[in-house]
Formats: sequence, structure tokens, C-alpha cells
Amino acid sequence: DLNHETISIAEELVKVSSFVLKIMIPFWMAAFTAFKESRYADCVILLLPQLEAGLRLLFTTTNQCPNRLLTAEVKFLSKINCNLMLSKHLDKEVVNHLPAVLEESSMASEFLWDFLNHQEGPRIRDRLSHGELSLEAFPREAANQIVAFAITLLCRFSDNNMFALKEHVAIKPLMSCARRYRARFHPISLLKKQVLECMKSIHLWPELPTVSEEHFQITKGLEGDTEASTVILMISEIISQLQQYMPQNCYSSDDPINSILTERLLIELCATGICTLYSPRPVLETVAVLRKISTQCHQVSEQVTASSELRCRQWINKTLRSRQRQNYLRMLSSIKFLSLVLRLILVLMALELLNVHLVCKKSPFDYQQYLKFWKSILKYTENLVTYTSPEKNKWDETMDLTNKVLIKIRKNIDRNLMLMQLAT
Repeated sequence: DLNHETISIAEELVKVSSFVLKIMIPFWMAAFTAFKESRYADCVILLLPQLEAGLRLLFTTTNQCPNRLLTAEVKFLSKINCNLMLSKHLDKEVVNHLPAVLEESSMASEFLWDFLNHQEGPRIRDRLSHGELSLEAFPREAANQIVAFAITLLCRFSDNNMFALKEHVAIKPLMSCARRYRARFHPISLLKKQVLECMKSIHLWPELPTVSEEHFQITKGLEGDTEASTVILMISEIISQLQQYMPQNCYSSDDPINSILTERLLIELCATGICTLYSPRPVLETVAVLRKISTQCHQVSEQVTASSELRCRQWINKTLRSRQRQNYLRMLSSIKFLSLVLRLILVLMALELLNVHLVCKKSPFDYQQYLKFWKSILKYTENLVTYTSPEKNKWDETMDLTNKVLIKIRKNIDRNLMLMQLAT
């Protein structure tokens, strides 16, 4: 959180930073004054055009095209032109040097995409310009982030003789945070968040209320035991195939299923950095399908949780009819294996996400086949949402679907069609 001391240092940096056009210094000062006076909307409204001017100056300087300084096409903070400014190349495949300059200092490219452009991000500029934000209730947190970002740019593009200010105790943490910044609203980042939230939800299933074991045993016949054994066997086979792509400390030969399909593994996989700045269309298409799958898995988890709690209360209160009791017991039997399958899908998605940029190396045909595979998994999860809904409660059909999808996953791995297999 920025304090008055940090803002005072920023005011000194404005006077010497090459990022600032000298004629614009009064506007920078006015923006910082507005922040100190808790006029956060005014601060951001004043500061965004100055960031645009500074970034425009950097763009023309680093790419040696001063004639483009004042042209409309380099209005950086508009969505279309942000695409241009942060693209890999300019016209005729000439390399754009601005992202490299920004990346070196503060991961600024990712920050700009997060705050200004990503559809599910805050889109501060768009929402301000369209009157979607209350100026009186403008959040301090948003202004704080924009000002902090501006300070890192001022500091980065200041002369070396300002070393004392750059090393000030109030500035060093800002620069450190900026260097570690990772996109939060890119589809890849959002997928990671979804996967972790879904796994957390599924891990709560063992804590759901249930009936006593003696009632549960009534429904266990030869067919149920056979189905359970088949599911566990296929999951074990798939995990053994995936083992070589897992972190070594996450696998136990004594209990391969429960050592792999864990929240701890997903946290470790999702903590791995993945490039988000340049994401070609195949990458975004793949991630979009994976996000839909994660959403469906989470909905299944929520439905199972709600149904389990409701049916258990009804069981205790003896308000279930005979058929409903049998269906409830089938649900309790099914969700144990459904949990394993959903966790397997989440782990599989996380592993593929680590190598998602390799999808661009697939031939057009192989890419379509790969996408078709994930769309079939999506269809499976959509059917699960239907079958596990309170209106349907089709648990036998759920197990049939699960067997089929496990066979499909195993075949796909056998044919070496996964991205993790391309990486080795």
C-alpha cells in the first residue's frame, strides 16, 4: 500500500525520469496530489494519459521511429493499439523492441494486459471512459496498483545518479514485486485458478454427511464391485503412464492413486510459470476448452455436495421413499469413484497446460484431433452435470459414461497425442 513518503519520492522521480515528457510534469504532479487527497478516480483519469504518453515515447525511441510519436495508431491504452504495441513484430516482420524493454523492468506488458485489456480483468480505462465506474466510489486498490506501476516505470527510466531514490526502502519492495509480477487475468492464469478451486471443492467430498456403513453395504453387489474394480484399475494404469511427467516427490508406489490425485500436486503444477504474453490462437482455443471442462467439473462437485447434504437430512428424517433411498445409496457408492475421475481430469489438464504452447507444433490435422479429444472430455463433464443434477440423479448412467471416458483417455495417452509427451 502506497504511503505519502512513497508518493513524495515519485514526485522527485517525475522531474528526472526519461519516461516523462517535460511538458507533462504538472499533470503527473496533479495525479499524485489527487492520490494523496484520496481522489482516486481523478488520480487514475490524470495518470492514464501520462502513461500512454510515456509508453508512446518508449515505443518510438526503442523502435527508432520518432515520426510515429504523435500518430493516432500508437494510442497505447486503447485495446486495438495495445495489441500493436505489445506484438512481437511491427510492419514487415520488424521486431518490436518495446515488450523486451518493459519485460526487463517490471513485467509491464503483462500488467498492462491485465489491467487494461483482458476481458475478465478490471479494464480500468474502458470502464472509466464508458461511465461504468462511480467516480466517488472508485476503489483505492485500483488506483494504488496503477500508481505503483507508474512509479516502477519512473524508477526504471531514471538516470543512474538517482541511485539513492531507487534504493530507498519504500521503492525497493515495489521494484521487487514488479519483477515477480505474473498475469492474473489471462485465460491461462484463470484456468489455473479454476482448477485449484475445483480440486479444493472435490477434496471436501469425504467430509460430506453420509449414512452408516451397514446401510451402505446393502447396495454392494457383484456388479457394483466389478464396476468399482474396473474404474480403479483403469485409473491406476493411466497414472502409471503419467508418472514420468510428474514431479518426483509426488508419486508413491505404495499408493499411486492417492499420492498423485492430490491438491498438493495441483498446487505445485499450477505454480509453474507459463508464458502468457504471446498466446497464439491454438493456445487460446485449447485453454478455452479446458476452462469449460473445469467449470463443468466444479458444477458437478457443487451438485454432488448439495444432493448429498439434502439426501442425508431426508434419510435421517425418514422422508425418503424406497426408490429414493436406493438411489441415494447408489449415489454414495458412485461418488467415491467419480471423485477419482474428476481429480484425474484436473491433473491431466494441469500437466497439459504446462506444455500448452507446444500445441502450435502439431500439424493442422493432429491439432484438430487433439482439440476433438478435449471436446469429448467436455461433453462427458456436461453429461455429468445433467446426470448428477437433483432432477435426474442417474448414477448408474454416470458410471457407464465414466468407464467410456477413461478408455478414451488411456487410448489418447497410448497414441502419444498429449502435449506432455511432445515435450519429452
